Amino acid sequence: MTNSYESPFCTRYASKEMQYVFSADKKFTTWRRLWVALARAEMKLGLPITPEQVRELEENVDNIDYKTAAEREKLVRHDVMAHVYTYGKACPNAKGIIHLGATSCYVGDNTDVIIMRDALNIIRRKLVGVIAQLKDFSLKYKNLPCLAYTHLQPAQLTTVGKRATLWINELLMDLEDIDFRIKNLKLLGSKGTTGTQASFVELFEGDGEKIKALEKMIAEEMGFDAVVPVSGQTYSRKVDSAIVATLSGIAQSASKFSNDIRILQSFKEIEEPFEKNQIGSSAMAYKRNPMRCERITSLSRYVMADMLNPAFTAGTQWFERTLDDSANKRISVAEAFLGVDAILNIMLNVTDGLVVHEKIITKRVMAELPFMATENIMMNAVKKGGDRQELHERIREYSMKAGARVKDEGLDNNLCELILSDPMFMITKEELNEILKPINFIGRSSEQVDEFIKDCVEPVLKSSGYKKESVEINV
Repeated sequence: MTNSYESPFCTRYASKEMQYVFSADKKFTTWRRLWVALARAEMKLGLPITPEQVRELEENVDNIDYKTAAEREKLVRHDVMAHVYTYGKACPNAKGIIHLGATSCYVGDNTDVIIMRDALNIIRRKLVGVIAQLKDFSLKYKNLPCLAYTHLQPAQLTTVGKRATLWINELLMDLEDIDFRIKNLKLLGSKGTTGTQASFVELFEGDGEKIKALEKMIAEEMGFDAVVPVSGQTYSRKVDSAIVATLSGIAQSASKFSNDIRILQSFKEIEEPFEKNQIGSSAMAYKRNPMRCERITSLSRYVMADMLNPAFTAGTQWFERTLDDSANKRISVAEAFLGVDAILNIMLNVTDGLVVHEKIITKRVMAELPFMATENIMMNAVKKGGDRQELHERIREYSMKAGARVKDEGLDNNLCELILSDPMFMITKEELNEILKPINFIGRSSEQVDEFIKDCVEPVLKSSGYKKESVEINV
C-alpha cells in the first residue's frame, strides 16, 4: 500500500507493455535518441560535430541520472533544459552540441508522435487478436438460431454467429482507422521556435536543401517516411484529437459488444468466462455477474468522454502555439491509450471463453417462434384452399389470446394448440412442427457469416500475421 495517489490504470487495468510506452524512461531515452539523430544529421551535413561526439551521445542514451535532472528542473523550471544539462554531464565531449539549433518541441513533440505510433501498434495487435477470436466464435455458432431484437423486443431470428459478425464488423472499421492513423503519422521534424526553421537557416548559412535534408535524415532514423510539411512550433494538435477519436471509436465498439453480452447474460443465453473461485456477489452467493463486460463498459465510457479533451485543446492553440495544451495532453492522450489497452485486454479474455447455453437459446426461440411463424402457417392453409382474410383474422384473435395468456397469466404460449384445434387451418401436428423449425427463419445468416469471414476477416488476419497471445487481467 502507498500513502499517495496511484492511477488505477497502472495498478489494475493497463498492461505493463502499454505503461512502459508512456513511462518517463521511454520518454527521456527517446529525447536522447532524437538528440543523437539531430547531431548525426548535422555532422553529415557539414556542421563541426565529430563522430566521437555522436558516439558518446549514443553510448549514454540509457544512462540517465534522473536525480540530477529533477534537481536541475527544480532550479531552472524547464524540463528540456534540465535534461540537456544532465545529458551534457554524462557526455562532456559532446556537451556543447546537444540540442544544436533545436527548440523544446523538437524533442517533446517528436517524442509524443513516436510514443503514439508505438502505442497504436500495440492497440492494433490486440484489436486484431479480438477480431480473430470473435471470428472463431462466429464460425462455431453460425448455424445456431437465436432471437434477434429490434428496440430490445424479439423480432425475427438470427444466429449467434451472425450476431458476432456485427461486433467484428465494427472492430474492422476501427482497425481501418488505426491503420490510417499509423500510415499518415508524421514527425514534427526540426521546425524551430515558430516553425520557420530560422535557427537552422543560421546554422547552415541559408542552405535550404541542407535544412530539408536534415529533417529527412532525422525522420528516417526514427522510422518515419516524412515530417509535417508546415507547422508553428508544434505539430497540429488536431493529430492528437484525431488519434484519440480513433481510440474512442474502439471504445464505442467495445461498449456495444459488452452491453450486448451483459443483456444476453441476463437472458442466460451467453455468459462471459467465470472462474472456479470467482465470487459474483458478496451477499448473493449464487450470482454470476458479468463483471468483466461491466468493466469494458465503464472504461469505454471514460475513453469516449476523454475524446473531448484533445478536441478542445486543438481548438484553442493560438497562432504558432500556446502552452495550455501541455498539462492536458500528457494526461488525456496517455489515458486514452491506457484505457483502450485495458479494454482490449479484457475483450481478449472474454472472447476467448464465452459460454453459450444452447438449450436456453432454443427454449427462448421456441417461446416466440409461433408468433413469427403465423405468416407461414397462414400461407400453408391458403395453399389448401383457405381464405387468406379469414385466416388472418383468426390468427390475429389467437395471437391476442396467446399473448395475454403469457403476459397476464404467466403460462406458456399456446398459440400452436389453438391453431391445431381449429379445422380452418387444415394442418397436422407434423406439418406444424416442420414449419416451426428455427432454421427456417434465419434467412441467409449462415451464408453471410461464411462470406463475411472469407471476404473481410481472413484477409486482415493473413496480412497482419496474427498469432494468438494470452493476456492476464488483474482483477
